[in-house]
Amino acid sequence: MGAWSDHVVPRMADASLRNEEIGRLRGEVCAPARGRVLELGFGGGLNLRWYPAAVTSVAAVEPSDVGWRLSAPRRERSPLPVERRGLDGQHLDEPDASYDTVVSTFTLCTIPDVARALAEVRRVLRPGGVLCFLEHGLAPDPGVVRWQRRLEPLQRRIAGGCHLTRDVPALVRAAGLEPTVARADYLGGPRLNRPWTYAYLGSATAP
Repeated sequence: MGAWSDHVVPRMADASLRNEEIGRLRGEVCAPARGRVLELGFGGGLNLRWYPAAVTSVAAVEPSDVGWRLSAPRRERSPLPVERRGLDGQHLDEPDASYDTVVSTFTLCTIPDVARALAEVRRVLRPGGVLCFLEHGLAPDPGVVRWQRRLEPLQRRIAGGCHLTRDVPALVRAAGLEPTVARADYLGGPRLNRPWTYAYLGSATAP
């Protein structure tokens, strides 16, 4: 870590991931959430306004102190109790089968050992519990994929370890969860942005 990753990246993420289009997608991905929710990569709390009435509490896993501070005004406005419950999605200090829902939005790209993090997600979900995800990753177009592979080393250096080429549904499936992808497409914007903007929105149910 360093000054850039610790102080600049969390602010960049908060500013770039709160536009109207992504807000609509947050509302869609959070709609199935219920009961006790664990949110991976809570950041500035941008999902809080989208949680439905069926949610009773939110446990926030957030490694960045800056991100947690950015979330303070949103936490104060939210009717939900929110507690910071860890710094590392790869090592959740939570009992087995203790959450009804896990939410991950634009987070799986940056976790170093994403397979371990998803194994932890499965462990803490109750049987029938749901992982709700909105993540960018590997595009379906070979030309875009070539650029994703070229740009990924630089992306990881300047964006807190963010990967461009993770196949999110395949990773979720490998963790023993069966994903249902409701939407997989490029976000809005110029074609030049496509290496960064292919997004998967879906859910997966714990056995």
